[in-house]
This record gives sequence, structure tokens and C-alpha cells, in this order.
Amino acid sequence: MVNKKSLGIITHKRFNILALVFVSVVINYLDRSSISIVAYELSKSLELDSVQMGLIFSAFGWTYAIMQIPGGILVDRIRSRVLYSCMIFLWSLTTLVQAFVNSFVVLFGLRALIGVFEAPSFPINNSVITNWFPENERASAIAIYTSGQYMGLAFLTPVLVVIQNYIGWQGVFIVLGVVGILWSLVWYFFYRDPFKHKKVSKIELDYIRRGEGLIIEKVEKKDKLSWKDFKQVFMYRKLWGLYIGQFCLGSLFIFFLTWFPTYLVKYRGLDFLESGFLASIPFLAAFIGVLLSGFTSDFLIKKGYSSEIARKTPVIIGMLLSVVIIGANYTNNTFFVIMFLAISFFGNGLAGIAWIFVSLIAPKHLIGLIGGVFNLMGALSAVVIPIFIGFLVKGGDFKPALFFIGAIALIGFFSYVFLVGKVERIKCSDTEDNF
Repeated sequence: MVNKKSLGIITHKRFNILALVFVSVVINYLDRSSISIVAYELSKSLELDSVQMGLIFSAFGWTYAIMQIPGGILVDRIRSRVLYSCMIFLWSLTTLVQAFVNSFVVLFGLRALIGVFEAPSFPINNSVITNWFPENERASAIAIYTSGQYMGLAFLTPVLVVIQNYIGWQGVFIVLGVVGILWSLVWYFFYRDPFKHKKVSKIELDYIRRGEGLIIEKVEKKDKLSWKDFKQVFMYRKLWGLYIGQFCLGSLFIFFLTWFPTYLVKYRGLDFLESGFLASIPFLAAFIGVLLSGFTSDFLIKKGYSSEIARKTPVIIGMLLSVVIIGANYTNNTFFVIMFLAISFFGNGLAGIAWIFVSLIAPKHLIGLIGGVFNLMGALSAVVIPIFIGFLVKGGDFKPALFFIGAIALIGFFSYVFLVGKVERIKCSDTEDNF
């Protein structure tokens, strides 16, 4: 058999890899958000009140946040092919087991386990895309795989609602668990790092390398992490701008991932099946937003615009649009409620390419660790927001919760405007960006 690399035939295998990442993200978010879809029926079945449901929603976030830095370290040391396939299998198995819960404690524990197993997922995604894509295509690639978290929920939420309607909330967990277990095998058999991929051409590898793709050519002995490395992760103002921004970005997203369906059914009085279809509209808006953001950002880079304009502008506009969620407090019309929520989530989608800044700003040898901290800050929103909303709505009024989410989005806007600064890679000897 002729080796394509030696012939110099042009290949585009990086897009096949992107497709694998995209589907993995779809499965990832369906598994972590399935609890919100079944929440209303499950809470009745297990007799859980709003505070208990807030704790259930947050259980994932606790362990997901705690495991971000260890997860980032694992990403820097274990091949994505092995690590991701193991994590997908384990979180999918745990998702399936949720179908058999009969108490608050067991459900809380299983949700916490899913957080452990999903923790390395987005650092892996970022590492894979950084390895496979040149810088001028990276925002589009990030936008495409990030859109999976919105697209899966936009188009498959109605399907999961129908599954629950016919075979109960247990059926949702069983279906998602089985699909994820099968996908873990697909990832293991089809994913390879660039220089391990037998069908990628030398032309494509050279193209990725020239575009600053961080290609892993061989397994190298990694230096042990030092306290100096951890200091670098926390000592720069621009990194703290990213961290705060990610927490704020995640806060809006986690509302949609947890309390949103309950908000429509319990606090807006919509029929369960109707709410399933209406709930997909904001996710569709966010899906459009993140794709628009990614492709526009890369288009501007190719036209010669600076990273400050091409990369930061969509994120800043997106965070500002997210504040519009407050408008839902001022109408009882279902159309306008969904409209305000859709505009807000569209903004969340526009800001969804924020992972690009980890690729552009982090020192190359710390991308996994900084990606873990970055995702940790986003994960903290999954701890704080569900519980806080649970207490805010305990009296039966959801308006304070939407004001709270809108205020956090505004903080995210200011963080990107005033803290992130110039978009350039940090060199470990730099001091000008320190606090």
C-alpha cells in the first residue's frame, strides 16, 4: 500500500478529527444536561423540593470543578485517544445507572461521579484542536465543536422529551448511556494524534505546523510540574480576565442546562411536551451564535484584523447580549419570554469561542493545565448557580434568579473589556502583564 505522506497528496483529515470531537461534545452535554429534562417528573417521583433539586443540579459541578486541574494535568500526560475513550465510557455508564436511582443521596452521588469523569473532556477537546488545526482555522474549529453542546440540546431535547413521555424518565438515562458507551469505542478506534495518523499527508502536517498547530510528533518524557508552573497559571491579569469571563459565561449556560425546563413548566405554566419544543429555540439560537462567531472571527483574521478585533469582539458583544435575559421578567407573553431568552442565549453562543484564548495566550507547555483552570472557573458556575437559584425561587418567584444571571453576564462583559488586554502568548519570563 502506498503511503500518502511520501507522495505528498493533499488530505483534510483534521476535519474528520473535528467531527469526532463534535459528536463527543454532543454526547457529553446530553449526558450532563439530561437531568434538567427529566427534573420535573423525577422530582415528583423521588419527592424532591426546589432546594434539593438545586443541590442535585449542582452535584455535577462540585466534582467537575474540583477535578479540572487534575484533569488538565492528565491531558498533558496521557494520549487523547486513551484518556477520552475511557472517560466517555465511564460517564456514559454512570448516566445509564441513574435510571435505577431511588433516593436523593444515590442520585447526588451519581451526578457527582459524572462530574469526575467529564472533567478532562474540554481540556482534551482544546488540546486536540490545538494539535490538529492552524491558528487561522482554530476559532472556526472551536466554534464547530462548541456548537455541539447547543445543537444536541436544540435538536435532541424534543426527542428526549418524547422518550420520557412514552417510557418514563428512566428511559432517557438508558438511551443516553448506551449511546455513549458505543461512542467510546468509536473514539478509541478512529482517533489518532497527527503524527500517529496513517492517512494524513505530509502537506497537511506541514500546513498545520506553519499555522502554529502544536503537533505532538512523539511521546516525550514530561518534566514534572513545579510550583513555578502553578504560579504562572495564576499570576497574570489577562488569565484572570479569562477565568472570570468563563465563570460568567458558564453561569448563563448552566441556567439553561439545569433550571430552564423547570422554569417553563413550573413557573411559566407551559405543557411539558410544549415546553420541550419551546426549550429548543434558545439552544438553536446559541448554536447559530457560536458558528457565526467562529467563522466571522477566522474571516477577520484572514483579512488581516488583529486578534483584539477578530477574537475579542464576538465575545464582548455576546456577553452584553446575554444581559437581555432580564427582559423575560417584564412580560407574561410566551412569545416574548422565549424571544428574550433566545437573544440572551444567542449572545452566550457568540461568546462561546472563548476557548480560543487558551490556545493563543497560554504558554505552550501549560496549555493543558491552564485549560483545566479555565474550565474550573466555568465549572464553578455549575456549583454556585443551581444552588443559588434554588434558594432564590424557593418563594415561588423566578424574577430574582433572572436578575442574578443578567448581572453576572454584565460582569463577564467588563472582565473581557478591562482585564484580558492584548491577545498574545504569555512567555514565562514576561512580567508586564502581572498583577
